Amino acid sequence: MTAVEEVFVVTSSGSGHLFPCIELCKHISSRNYKTTLILSSAVPSSFHPLLSTFEIHHSSAGDHPTQPQTGLDLETHLATRSNDKDSIRPLCAIIDFQMGWTKHIFWKFNVPVISFFTFGACAAAMEWGAWKCEASNMVSGEVRTIPGLPEEMVVTYSDCKRRPKRPSGTGGGGGGPPKPGDKPPWVPLVEGSVGLLFNTCDDLERPFINYLTNELGMPVCGVGPLLPEQYWQSHDLLIHDRLIRQSKNHSNCSEDEVIQWLDSKPRGSAIYVAFGSQLGPTMEEYPQLAGALEDSIRPFIWVIQSGSGLPNPNESDQGYVPHGLQAKVGDRGLIIRGWAPQLLILSHPSTGGFLSHCGWNSTVEAIGQGVPFLAWPIRGDQIYNAKLVVNYLKVGYMTLHGDTLEMVKREDIGQGIEKLMCDEEVHKGAAELRIKLGRSFPPSSEASLDVFRDFIIQKTI
Repeated sequence: MTAVEEVFVVTSSGSGHLFPCIELCKHISSRNYKTTLILSSAVPSSFHPLLSTFEIHHSSAGDHPTQPQTGLDLETHLATRSNDKDSIRPLCAIIDFQMGWTKHIFWKFNVPVISFFTFGACAAAMEWGAWKCEASNMVSGEVRTIPGLPEEMVVTYSDCKRRPKRPSGTGGGGGGPPKPGDKPPWVPLVEGSVGLLFNTCDDLERPFINYLTNELGMPVCGVGPLLPEQYWQSHDLLIHDRLIRQSKNHSNCSEDEVIQWLDSKPRGSAIYVAFGSQLGPTMEEYPQLAGALEDSIRPFIWVIQSGSGLPNPNESDQGYVPHGLQAKVGDRGLIIRGWAPQLLILSHPSTGGFLSHCGWNSTVEAIGQGVPFLAWPIRGDQIYNAKLVVNYLKVGYMTLHGDTLEMVKREDIGQGIEKLMCDEEVHKGAAELRIKLGRSFPPSSEASLDVFRDFIIQKTI
C-alpha cells in the first residue's frame, strides 16, 4: 500500500539519540506513513529500507551542526517539497527536544510539531516537580515530596546540587541544575508542541506519564522502549550486537571471547561494569572502582572507554588504565578497552548485576533482560533514572547512600556489589519486571502510537 502522508523525525547527534529515532521511524513507517529521518550524521548501512533520510549540513569544527546552516538546509528542503505538487502531504514533525529550535522552521510550512524525548518520563517529571516545589532553595539533609508523584520519589538536596561544576581536569560529568526560579531547560524547547513522546512505556513509568499530562495540559505518551527488533525477538537467546549495530570503535575483546568468558562462570555470578561513552567517574574515582573490583570475590566484566576520566578527551586519549589489575584478578575479571557487546553481556545468563551510570538506553536494556543495578549516576537524567530503578521499581541499590555529595569510594562500591549480588528479593523483582515488560514491543506503546496518530490526524483536518 502506498503511503499517503509523511512524518518527519528530526534527531540530534550521538548514538543515544540516533538509534531510538531510527526505531521510532520503523514503528511509524509500519503504519503506512512515509517516514523521513532528518539528521546530521551518517546512518548505519543496515538502515531500514522503508525509511528515507535527509542529511543536513554538518559543521567540520565540532560534533554539532551549526544552527544557521542547518536551518537553511532544512528550510530549503521543506520549501522544495512544498512546491512539488506530487509530494506527499506532511502529517507532522517529531523533533528530538534537543533540536527544538527547528520547530520554527516546520511552523513556517504549517507542519504540527511533536517533541520527542529519547529518555524516560521520570526524569522530566522529577525536573518539573523539583521546579514547582522550589527545590533549588533546599538545605543539606532536606527532602521534599512532589504532589502527584509516587511518595518514594522525593527530591533531595544532593539531587539539585549534584556536581554543579567540576574542577578543571577532573573529568566526568559537568553541568548543574537550573538556577533558582528557572524552569527545566527542556521546557522552552518543547513550547508550542501539540504533544510529547517519551522513549518509555506504561509498565515502567505510568505515574510519571500521567503527571506530565496533567501538569503540561497536552497529550504525553510512552512509545518505547525503542530497542532493536532483534532485542524483542531474542526471548531467552543471546543477543549478538554485531548483527544489530555496527561499531566503528575498536575493542581488545571479540564477542566470541566475551561469550567464552561468560560461559565459564556460574549463572548470575558476574557483575557487568560500564558507563556511557561520554560520561563516567572522575580520574580520582576510577582507582576506587579498580580497588573495589580487586577486593571483591565476584567475577566481573569492566568496560573502560577511551579517554575515561579525562575532561574533554579526543580519540587519541587513552584515559584511565587500571595498571596491574588484570594480573591480580586473573580469569575472575575481563577488562575490555573500548567497545563492548552490551546486549550480549546483559542477555547472558551468567550476568547477575550491572554497575551502571543509568543512562536511559542502558537502563531499559538491562531491565528488559532482568538484570538488577548498582546505580552510579553522574549527571542529568541519570540521577532520576537511578531513583526510578532503586526507589520506585526496586531493582537495585545506589553506590552512595543518603543525601551526600561525597566522592564514591572503594568501600561504597564493594559494599554495594555485595548487597546487590546477595539480595534475592532484588533479583526476584528484576526477573518479575522482565516478565511484566514482556518479550515484545509493549502493547501499551503500540496503542500510544495509534492514539497519537489519530490525535494528529484530527489536528490537521
